[in-house]
Amino acid sequence: MLSAMTRFVVAAIVVIAITSALAQSYVFEAASVKPASPDNPPGQGLSRAPGGRFTAVNVPVRFLIFYAYQLQAHQLIDAPDWTANERFDIVAKMEGDPPSIVTAGPDPMRLATQALLADRFGLRVRREMRELDIYALTMAKAGGQPGRALKPSSEDCAAMAARARTTGPVRVPTDGEPPFLCGQQFGRGRIRFAGYPLTLFANGLSQTVGRAVVDRTGLAGNWAFDLTYAPEPSPDSDAPSLFTAIHEELGLKLEPTKGSVEVLIVENVQRPSPD
Repeated sequence: MLSAMTRFVVAAIVVIAITSALAQSYVFEAASVKPASPDNPPGQGLSRAPGGRFTAVNVPVRFLIFYAYQLQAHQLIDAPDWTANERFDIVAKMEGDPPSIVTAGPDPMRLATQALLADRFGLRVRREMRELDIYALTMAKAGGQPGRALKPSSEDCAAMAARARTTGPVRVPTDGEPPFLCGQQFGRGRIRFAGYPLTLFANGLSQTVGRAVVDRTGLAGNWAFDLTYAPEPSPDSDAPSLFTAIHEELGLKLEPTKGSVEVLIVENVQRPSPD
């Protein structure tokens, strides 16, 4: 009979093998990778369209890694400087019609992008857990109540997205309803959030504050708020800082602490071979 440790190791090997095989099954059937055109308009972006079409414009490799592996900047280790400074245009297509919104299970488009990075950029990575500085999103006062701007939401964005794939577009606001019913927008100086649990707000904050944020509010269900803050200290602005706005408007706070964070360590990456 196998020992408990042996069974654990065998199970882990099986999971790794299944995950690897799954990643290899999602690839772009055709892909063009070129240095970004000097004629491109300013800015950068990724887009995915019906029919398995994927487009990246003015995108650095580091941004592609963030997208493919669903990482924040603080989770990527040992990526060389050129991966942030040199930009590329990519046009690719998958076979079939993968969903544009994936609410459960692996995202075929992200897995195909991982395969593209390995094939065209020689990307080789490994995952590791590290103890890092993080923030805990907690109630501003122990046993306290949500702030005046933080309201329970009757919408469920994840369920609406799943229904939209079979029944058509989600509903639009009716007379008297606020225009922003469902989703999350993290803009410069403004965050709009509705129809999701606060764990997603914590995840979104990670990119803004530059470190992992974990939800420890204890608030269940979906929530909504519209938060305005000063993105940078300015004597000409009456808006509060992000930390102050979260405290005063949402009744929450960001508590500095330590935590175990999964990071992605780059072992190899190189400039792509020409098409």
